[in-house]
Amino acid sequence: MKNYTDQSDYTSLVEDILEHNEFKKLGTIIHHGNNRLDHSLRVSYYSYKIGKVLTLDYRQIARGALLHDFFFEVNEGEEKKTKLKTMMKHPEYALENAKKYFELSDVESDIIVTHMFPVAPKVPKYLESWLVDLVDDVVSICEKCYATRHQLSAAMSFMFVCLTNYLR
Repeated sequence: MKNYTDQSDYTSLVEDILEHNEFKKLGTIIHHGNNRLDHSLRVSYYSYKIGKVLTLDYRQIARGALLHDFFFEVNEGEEKKTKLKTMMKHPEYALENAKKYFELSDVESDIIVTHMFPVAPKVPKYLESWLVDLVDDVVSICEKCYATRHQLSAAMSFMFVCLTNYLR
């Protein structure tokens, strides 16, 4: 993973979040083949960089995006119906959790609660929210493809070794 802490302009905006003990726990939760902390950092950093170029409020973008998946449901054995409910409701869980530990602006709150549009029904109110929603989608797709590629590569390597041993 890219070392975002080397980016002092970015880090200065989100340092209090990154150092918070509850937030650090996201590093233990599997998410898209990686962990939720790394995913949130990617979404936050890329949204921040694009927001800066577009002259949007990149401070609120960086902070809201970093907190967009700040929730702790981790039942790997959940039934599909429960997982779907969690997927639809997790923006609300993340907003509730973020408000416990951090003071949020209206824009930051909107970024968190609308980042799953159109899967979840809340429509973004701000350009900053739309940006994070789109970046989250792209980052999620890339993470899922990367994880799947490695699984497929490992399976093909195993099959190749088996075939090679069989043909000897």
